[in-house]
Amino acid sequence: MEPFRVHILGCGSALPTLKHFPSAQVVEVRGKLFLVDCGEGTQIQLRRSRLRFTKISAVFITHLHGDHCFGLIGMLSTFGLLGRTAKLTVYAPAELADILQRQIDFFCRDLDYEVEFVAVDTTQQQVIYDDRSLTVETLPLEHRVHCCGYLFREKPSLPHIRRDVADFYGIPVSQFNNIKAGAGWTTDEGEMVPHERLVEPAEQPRSYAYVSDTRYMPSLADRLQGVSTLYHESTYGEDNLQMAQKYNHSTARQAALVACQAGVGQLLLGHYSSRYEREEVLLDEAREVFENSRLTNEMDVFDV
Repeated sequence: MEPFRVHILGCGSALPTLKHFPSAQVVEVRGKLFLVDCGEGTQIQLRRSRLRFTKISAVFITHLHGDHCFGLIGMLSTFGLLGRTAKLTVYAPAELADILQRQIDFFCRDLDYEVEFVAVDTTQQQVIYDDRSLTVETLPLEHRVHCCGYLFREKPSLPHIRRDVADFYGIPVSQFNNIKAGAGWTTDEGEMVPHERLVEPAEQPRSYAYVSDTRYMPSLADRLQGVSTLYHESTYGEDNLQMAQKYNHSTARQAALVACQAGVGQLLLGHYSSRYEREEVLLDEAREVFENSRLTNEMDVFDV
């Protein structure tokens, strides 16, 4: 099975601390790298992670709060200094377009690569990225500014050839793609070998949902049914429920409720308020509702 991983670069919230970097992570799918959010220090964290800058093909920004996008222009500049030539696509709320272009015009006049901006509609769930192996959808969220999460879905792959059966019937390798696509095989003696005997089922497609800053949304579970791994902001514990409601954030327990109702495989907690010296209190609250909850920390890598 090809890699589908999440690399945590930053999991803190708005107030910088010595413990956590602001929001940023890399989603690695079948050799492709996608950056989700780009808070201050993202390029430093990319260095530490040893992920190749040149392999990042797209950036997905959830909303225009600084802890999710202040690192973007610096990273674009660094890409230019490193001699990047491949196009980089930035998906973000429309309000970022003019701001980003002004920054590029002022700070990065001599870029040798194209920065393509794609405005996303944060009010609709829709596919905004599509390639041979993956789609990315927006997830409408409710925060103090226009905001959306992103849902990465692996496309179903073809079944696997049963080499022992193929060798037994002397099937040439040139016919494997036809068989994977649904064909059977006829032997020289006229025996019909059905497709089902020649293949093993492919692995179940995996999916990863990144739920950035949002108030608790019970209806979100309907959009996340069966997701393999869910990252859900968990800024506060229940001791600060009023703060969560005031600033349109979620508690760890509320994140776990969404995970439980959606039937996800695992829940990753993040976007911690700086008021918590030990995030274990958030983990304990989440696990009371959804056992397979995990804390994220910088440089953690999770298999989806």
